[in-house]
Amino acid sequence: MKIINYRSKDHVRIGCVIGNYVIDLNRAYAAMLEAQGLAKANEIADAVVPANSLSFLEGGEHTFLEASKAVQSIQKNELTPDQSKVFHEREVKKEAPILNSKKIICVGHNYREHILEMKREIPKYPVIFAKFANTIIGPEDNVPLPSITEQLDYEAELAFVIGKKAKDVAKEDALDYVAGYTIVNDITARDLQRRTIQWLQGKTLDGSLPMGPWLVTKDEIPNPHQLEITLSVNGEERQRSNTKNLVFSIQDLVVFLSGIMTLEPGDVVCTGTPGGVGVAREPQLFLQDGDVVRIELEKVGTLENRVKTVRSMAGVRGK
Repeated sequence: MKIINYRSKDHVRIGCVIGNYVIDLNRAYAAMLEAQGLAKANEIADAVVPANSLSFLEGGEHTFLEASKAVQSIQKNELTPDQSKVFHEREVKKEAPILNSKKIICVGHNYREHILEMKREIPKYPVIFAKFANTIIGPEDNVPLPSITEQLDYEAELAFVIGKKAKDVAKEDALDYVAGYTIVNDITARDLQRRTIQWLQGKTLDGSLPMGPWLVTKDEIPNPHQLEITLSVNGEERQRSNTKNLVFSIQDLVVFLSGIMTLEPGDVVCTGTPGGVGVAREPQLFLQDGDVVRIELEKVGTLENRVKTVRSMAGVRGK
């Protein structure tokens, strides 16, 4: 299932994408219950298949199963727009599949070729840092280019989302705690990143984590370590690799991170970027106003955003 947050007017709700259609999962489940003759269908739907994406993930496997039943019910009764629970994708705006995540954990130096181009050694332990919810924008948003930086860089990454509370997880169980996979672009202001030994200021500009176009549930990607990933700017390929080249696998990261902190549903883990970043090129190539950055990740999809100069960072998300 391809799970999204979609915006219709002023409301953001969870849905899934089937072909060119978006199904509202909460309303589809309520409609299924009503068709079964159950009383208080809306109240039950709000509890079992919530309209909020974080609450949906907190519902765990039972919520995913019931949502799948609702989707199948809609498909059996013909998938057509009805302005209440089924929309053509042109009628809504796709937002990032995870909004207001409690934790966004990023892994640096996790592809061998990127480590080499940055003139570093293979790390003994995962190199981790954080981004915050202010950085998240969706697949139809512009990447803001503020005046504070002259070195805005791209980083194509596979990200996974935690599906249930995880603490001190064993490696053989690690993928059980993953809800699904998405694409992120870990936009980085290199000049800010290198002002101090801590990277945080270069990683946390508003709108610096495009995410999407959806969250692909893990059942659709049994092996996340055999996925081709590419990034292009204005049609010119800048990055290409395969997730088999990760230094620390997704299982490794779940084990490592859950040993440090409790992971919760909706936490996002960005697994690192391949070689080819702008700062490591000769000459260096940074993002400019109007650039179109396109990331393609096998079995997940395509994330494409345009860079736009902004005078003010107020209200970046959704613009």
